[in-house]
Amino acid sequence: MDKNSITGLLLITAILALFWWMNKPSEEDLAERKRQLDSINRVEQLRAVEAEKNVQAESEDVTGEQQSQQNNKDSARIQAAGILAPYIKGEQQFTTIENEKIKVTLSNLGGRIYSVELKEYQTHDGRPLVLFEGNDNRYGFNFTYNTNIYHTNDLYFDVKKQGENSVSFEISGADRENLSLTYSLTDDANMVEHHISAENLGNKFDVPRNALDLEWYQKMPAQEKGRQFETQYSGIYYKFFQNDVDDISGNSSGSEDLRTPVKWIAFKDQFFSSILISDENMASAFVETTVIEDETNPMLRINQAEAAVPFDFSENDEAQMRFFFGPNHFYTLKAYEDLDLHQILPLGWGIFGWINRYAVIPVFNFLEGFIGSYGIIILILTLLIKLVLFPLTYKSYMSTAKMRVLKPQIDEINERIPKDKAMERQQATMALYRKAGVNPMGGCLPMLLQMPILIAMFRFFPSSIELRQESFLWATDLSTYDSIWDLPFEIPFYGDHVSLFTLLMAATNIFYTRINQEMTQSSAQMPGMKGMMYMMPIMFLFFFNQYASGLSYYYFVSTLITVGQTLLIRQFVDEKAILAKLKANQKKPAKKSKFQARLEAMQKQQQQVQKAKGKKPGKK
Repeated sequence: MDKNSITGLLLITAILALFWWMNKPSEEDLAERKRQLDSINRVEQLRAVEAEKNVQAESEDVTGEQQSQQNNKDSARIQAAGILAPYIKGEQQFTTIENEKIKVTLSNLGGRIYSVELKEYQTHDGRPLVLFEGNDNRYGFNFTYNTNIYHTNDLYFDVKKQGENSVSFEISGADRENLSLTYSLTDDANMVEHHISAENLGNKFDVPRNALDLEWYQKMPAQEKGRQFETQYSGIYYKFFQNDVDDISGNSSGSEDLRTPVKWIAFKDQFFSSILISDENMASAFVETTVIEDETNPMLRINQAEAAVPFDFSENDEAQMRFFFGPNHFYTLKAYEDLDLHQILPLGWGIFGWINRYAVIPVFNFLEGFIGSYGIIILILTLLIKLVLFPLTYKSYMSTAKMRVLKPQIDEINERIPKDKAMERQQATMALYRKAGVNPMGGCLPMLLQMPILIAMFRFFPSSIELRQESFLWATDLSTYDSIWDLPFEIPFYGDHVSLFTLLMAATNIFYTRINQEMTQSSAQMPGMKGMMYMMPIMFLFFFNQYASGLSYYYFVSTLITVGQTLLIRQFVDEKAILAKLKANQKKPAKKSKFQARLEAMQKQQQQVQKAKGKKPGKK
């Protein structure tokens, strides 16, 4: 910057400083300005206070008017309510009835069951087992009075305790009108009697279609450690009058419109149920269940049912109903023989259900009477089943042994007949089996006959409340998975833990597969089958990791016993004697059965068709 520019900037700065000093206000001017600002602020504050008072006054006028209007409405509503007027407002009161098994808390608001606790059970984390509580359970019905619609859930009933375990909630009028909802509990039972009655209400109360439209809503809490399988084994079950039991269950939501008479509706958890039973049947019903997908939610499902129960106020009518609150225990439910409540247990259809009902459960119950450890009971049950199936196991082994000693002759056939003549190879092999008296299906048939028992046990263990919270070895609860290592992450299709019983089951199946392959020639004929046979135990490892540890333990012990039987039979079977007998059979004239004759005829016909297709057009 040059000298002239610096001189110019200094002159401008000096001029601005002189101008500011000449125009600077005096102390008197500053004081006057402050007084003016204070006066303006006071005026604005007064205006704000006055405006607030005006708004408040206007608000009080509006509120007073609204309150007056509301009071008039309430007065008109109470006047229209007639005999219901004393029951529209009130204070909620609770009454308890209980026995050795259940504790039922009742509320005068709605005259309904407020909560139910099963005293003999606890949740997986040691809390009291409460089926529902508070507004998580709502039960009642609508009715019409003086053209207005009322719901029992909105009314405060009078409480009249009729006995030690019997409570009646009543609405009564001056002319002996009475609506009564009574609940009674007998000693040592899970059944709560529920009685609805009406007197002298024919010209006052009314319901559509001469039926009480009962509404039952319930949030089902999660009680078990394994939420996935608790959801799978829960849902809504219902029994049609003089018909089978049907359900909406599993891991999906659903609804059903039931247009035929229904005997009962059950809100079923994996091990516990709430069941509404009507003695006179429900004319129709609508049921709906919604699965709560959020795994952090303490609730598992939302169940609701609407049912039409025949009822006529003009006839001083009454409806007799019952609630079952208790465990899904086969013999507990079976005690109500006429109701078929035991059919809510998913024991399997057809032969699988029969095996569980008439074999597995009776034996299990018998052993339960004098053995305290359920792990030992499962072991004994497995030994008994394997003992019964031993003839089939022996027959299967002998069939495999016969085919194994014939392997050199089968290899000779395969060397003699080229691969492109597969049909001819098969015919020669079948001819060898027929001459030797060997049934190639002899090893598969015994295994096939054992499958119903394996499937029946698959259905029994996850639904057996006897195993719930029963420990054995490292498993703290045989009704759910056993975890020896909780992973800090989740493996797809496997889970976030390691089940030792599942590992042992998979290991024994791999060992058994290896023994079978050593005893058969299938690996030589079909090399690809060797890897496929080992895939099944690996699949079990993933599939059963979330299942009940009691089931994995049963399959582990069962396979282990089968391995032992196989090794034991091998020690007492002379394969040289078997081969000598088969060679002697080959020298005898073979007799064809009708089935073999038809099979050979079909094979010859198939060969002719293949030859005809192989000829070129025009060639003779």
